[in-house]
Amino acid sequence: MDNIYIEYNFKLSPKEPTTEILIAELGSVGFESFVENEDGVTAYIQKAAWTADILAPVFVLSSGEFAIEYTQSEVAQTNWNAEWEKNFNPIQVDELVSIRAPFHENPNLKYDIVIEPKMSFGTGHHETTHMMVQHLLQLDLKDKKVLDMGCGTGILAIFAEMKGAKPLDAIDIDTWCYENSIENVERNDCKNISVYEGDASLLTSKKYDVIIANINRNILLMDMEVYANCLNENGVLLLSGFYKEDIPTIDAAVVKCGLKLEATIQRNNWVALKYNN
Repeated sequence: MDNIYIEYNFKLSPKEPTTEILIAELGSVGFESFVENEDGVTAYIQKAAWTADILAPVFVLSSGEFAIEYTQSEVAQTNWNAEWEKNFNPIQVDELVSIRAPFHENPNLKYDIVIEPKMSFGTGHHETTHMMVQHLLQLDLKDKKVLDMGCGTGILAIFAEMKGAKPLDAIDIDTWCYENSIENVERNDCKNISVYEGDASLLTSKKYDVIIANINRNILLMDMEVYANCLNENGVLLLSGFYKEDIPTIDAAVVKCGLKLEATIQRNNWVALKYNN
């Protein structure tokens, strides 16, 4: 017999970083599947695991920083793969790099990254992923030690290895992202990436030539000093996950750590910044 799910449709303002925070909190109370959309996110929990007060511990819902509206309904088991095929779009960067799911046609570009996304990790941030790949395309990564912080599906670490980086660490605080990154690292036959579940506290005494951090603004600001301390001499710090309007705040924090801005890429209202020490 098919499982019955309770579906919640959340309308979020602002969409970021509210989506990331909400998904993390919903996951902690038993929601197992998420689909991002234009207005926010749809979340699913099995009816057997649902209670009337399931949202009580979800603090973001009572935060004055965000406007969140939601509706709920009961649905039969969803075809998750069909949902992904509707919501996960392949990415091509500068006619050199393709990022796609197995059900997408291979466009036969120089670099082909195949990602099997999980329902529990949203597809969003195509703009930021695209820009970070553009930055990485410009770097000589051969034998460079690289950190992908907030790795999500592992896309950027995988691409960095394809460009010759080794060894690489990929870290994410979300369990689904951690597990999905391990799967995608294996799927792309990467041999030099170590995946860890956790946050910046894992970086004690670590050193890297290149640090990639595609995370939301508040996490970046909180961990900036840690990133700066982990950079080797002549190291590169790539930052994204925030809007053009956030540049002055981000830049002030990075400059305070002794780094200087070298390059900026903008896509829609999202930006990706390259710093050197």
